[in-house]
Amino acid sequence: MFNVEQYSGNKSQNYDLVIKQLRALLEDEPDQLANLSNASALLNQFLDEVNWVGFYIWKQDQLVLGPFQGLPACVRIPSGKGVCGTAVSEGKTQRVADVNQFPGHIACDAASQSEIVVPVFKDGEIFGVLDIDSPVKHRFDEHDEQYLEQFVHVLSEFI
Repeated sequence: MFNVEQYSGNKSQNYDLVIKQLRALLEDEPDQLANLSNASALLNQFLDEVNWVGFYIWKQDQLVLGPFQGLPACVRIPSGKGVCGTAVSEGKTQRVADVNQFPGHIACDAASQSEIVVPVFKDGEIFGVLDIDSPVKHRFDEHDEQYLEQFVHVLSEFI
């Protein structure tokens, strides 16, 4: 059973707690879909000022929509297109303070103003991306980037 925690520490302490919760949620479950679903739900309840949290999975040379929390989304994204496709083609996290300034941004939800996309690697190969949108400009900072990369690293052990 999952209990919602009160995240009352500083940002680093709260991220440490949510990463521990992730490990506890996933450690005995081998199903990839279940683990991605729980990971998106966990982040959605943990993060404030977000309107979409989910995964795109790399299949047949494109990203395909996976488990998520939020409004219906774009289903397929080619490598190099939008923030998600750029994260795949460059193999690194994309933190975008204002999506309206990102060339080629794919707007699935008009309310989204900022975005962070973290590539997910499994056995050294691209598996997909974690995509988080916010209706607030400049929502994500260096701490978010660092800890979300740690979150994805733990997740990759269970997918």
